[in-house]
Amino acid sequence: MATAVSVPSIDSNVSSFVARKQKLLINGQWVESASGKTFASYNPATGAVLASVAEGDREDVDRAVKAARTAFETGPWSRTSPADRAKMIWRLADLIEKHLEEFAQIESLDNGKPLKIARVADVPLTIEHLRYYAGWATKIEGNTIPLILQKPSKYLAYTVREPVGVCGQIIPWNFPLLMAAWKLGPALAAGCTIVLKPAEQTPLSALRLGELVQEAGIPDGVVNIIAGYGETAGAALAAHPDVDKVAFTGSTEVGKLIIQAAAGNLKKVSLELGGKSPNVILDDADMETAIPGAAGAIFFNHGQCCCAGSRLYVEKKAFDRVVDGMAASAEKIRVRPGFDPDCDMGPLVSEEQLNRVCGYLESGKKEGAKAVAGGERHGDKGYFVKPTVLVDTNENMKVVKEEIFGPVVTAIPFSDPNEIVDKANNSVYGLAAGIWTSDIKKAHRLASKLRAGTVWINCYNVFDPSMPFGGYKQSGWGREGGHEVLEHYTEVKSVCAAL
Repeated sequence: MATAVSVPSIDSNVSSFVARKQKLLINGQWVESASGKTFASYNPATGAVLASVAEGDREDVDRAVKAARTAFETGPWSRTSPADRAKMIWRLADLIEKHLEEFAQIESLDNGKPLKIARVADVPLTIEHLRYYAGWATKIEGNTIPLILQKPSKYLAYTVREPVGVCGQIIPWNFPLLMAAWKLGPALAAGCTIVLKPAEQTPLSALRLGELVQEAGIPDGVVNIIAGYGETAGAALAAHPDVDKVAFTGSTEVGKLIIQAAAGNLKKVSLELGGKSPNVILDDADMETAIPGAAGAIFFNHGQCCCAGSRLYVEKKAFDRVVDGMAASAEKIRVRPGFDPDCDMGPLVSEEQLNRVCGYLESGKKEGAKAVAGGERHGDKGYFVKPTVLVDTNENMKVVKEEIFGPVVTAIPFSDPNEIVDKANNSVYGLAAGIWTSDIKKAHRLASKLRAGTVWINCYNVFDPSMPFGGYKQSGWGREGGHEVLEHYTEVKSVCAAL
């Protein structure tokens, strides 16, 4: 007789939150959209409507930008000390920690990810990211400069770093809460004001976060949140003439549109875009680590990671063993709704994403790829896809060249380690890469030749607030994380005074 699975009940605060109509946060007030329109946020495990959300558009963006401008130039935020900014950011992190279970459930319901993963990864990483940037608020400094063409006693020259101003921040649907923290943390630390647009597929955690922003004492107008579609609200934000900087995380296609939209007033732009990351296993690797590591590199977050290790290159001697191990790992993954305690992989985020991934699987099949695991949709309800391992692939196939953004890996053997650099770098992307080998000298030599913003050696998907993250080539401009991101949110002013 089968044992009944105990599914966690929805927190009462979450139930009441998703049941009410969601509004926009503009200048400290929760308001309807100017048009009165709403859109639905769906539960990807069932395809049913989860919540009704106010649909922001150009007029709402304009109101939010005006509020952010006023807060930046004349509001209390303009007079807030770095120490007080730090306290507010830290207080926001504490409030998220207090409501950890609530946020984990919202992420699971709205995005589809396993509740147990949201509890131990998404929400804790969000908290620590904000705390890291709370620390930076008091450490943004300039320099004194000894002028080389003048007498030292004649001039005093120095630099100061000032907040860039009003920031438009557009975040993706794969890590909704965490990506909000990636954007808000450094911007608040630097003293900027913000108009945040969450992805239309997953707006709920950002809207709940807005309530805590107010509770943390961050002044009205400093953080404004406009839910809506990318083609309308996102485009209006990127093009707005009174936005000083736009930060976007999402697809390379949309990133290129952001650049065009930002050209009107030459606003600063940072982009964290797509990837088709190579993951290289040499035959001297510790296979007990490398095989599960490679599985995690592609199947984590249902493969909906810009840095997913989706191109697996394996030295020929180890190829069969690695493929067998990857297939076995894929077959063991329990694909279920995120609230199921036995869930290892939930649904993809939307019907659109389901169709996209299944379209790639069909394309691979037509071009001769063979699925040794998965290769098709899972069930007929919700947006589930089986974890998939494809072999008999080559560099000319769409499944190898293009970003799938799903739990699909292509495994390709190679014979000569000296040739793997060219294969690994043969992509328009350059976000991340992985190397598995027991020879550390070989690992560092290979890492130095890979054109990727992050290279993991004998590990994958290790993230930390202190580590910069971003890409080469068409994987984006600039970096998130670390102190590097603060360059995007500050202007450097040189001051020279005659003595």
